[in-house]
Amino acid sequence: MTTDAAPARPGPSPVLALLAAAHGGPALAVTAVTALLAVRADLQPLDAVVVTGAVFTGQLTIGWGNDLRDLSRDRVVGRTDKPLATGALPVGWVVRAVVTAALACLVLSMLCGWRSALVNVVLGTGAGHVYNLGLKATSWSWVPYVSGFGTLPSIVTLAGPTPVWAPLWMIGAGAALGVGAHLLNALPDLADDARTGVRSLPHRLGGRRSRVLAAVLLPAASLLAVLGPAGTPSWWAGVSLAPVAVLAVFTLVARGRTPFRAALAIALLDVVLLVAG
Repeated sequence: MTTDAAPARPGPSPVLALLAAAHGGPALAVTAVTALLAVRADLQPLDAVVVTGAVFTGQLTIGWGNDLRDLSRDRVVGRTDKPLATGALPVGWVVRAVVTAALACLVLSMLCGWRSALVNVVLGTGAGHVYNLGLKATSWSWVPYVSGFGTLPSIVTLAGPTPVWAPLWMIGAGAALGVGAHLLNALPDLADDARTGVRSLPHRLGGRRSRVLAAVLLPAASLLAVLGPAGTPSWWAGVSLAPVAVLAVFTLVARGRTPFRAALAIALLDVVLLVAG
């Protein structure tokens, strides 16, 4: 008597598993925003590559650090989308990846100048790790997003030949985008997080109020991107607010990760507007 066993389902490749554990989508989106900001700031090509790499490697450490910190929580709630929680990715690999990315982030940041390095390491990457290590579970969970997204433009402008802080309107737009993204990113995990003791701002506001607040903050960031730069906005800049409005509606009605992806799309669109302007 013979039995035909179903073939074992292959797991993700190590590279894809590492990218998933690093929250690859958001990390790549933030990296793309950095690259576009570097174009707008007229950085030399090498300087643009270095500052973009500094931000990218910092984002990798935040993503991997998040999954390492949440490993026990993810196992308790049965997160099948987390390679660390399912055992598809060895913990040791991620630890080594964090150390490598952290060293790369430090070296690349210093090549951008001490001002940009300080902002990136402390207010950008550092804020992400503060979120992972404690603020994520509190009502102050939004603060690292204000810090990380709000200072992102300055990481770029401080890396230029004449280091300057980004204008206030750009800092405000980044902060608004960051908080909006935070509110939407937490929505699919509200129930699972509550089971493991996480009570961040979105949990305290509730799903509906979080959506409404995000739907206000994201278009507000776009308005700052259109109205903030000196001079009269071009007609196409005003027209570009239409897709922002559509994406904001998605944040109100869509489910799953779609609202968060809509927030990232608004962020990319805003930076494209800045570069084109």
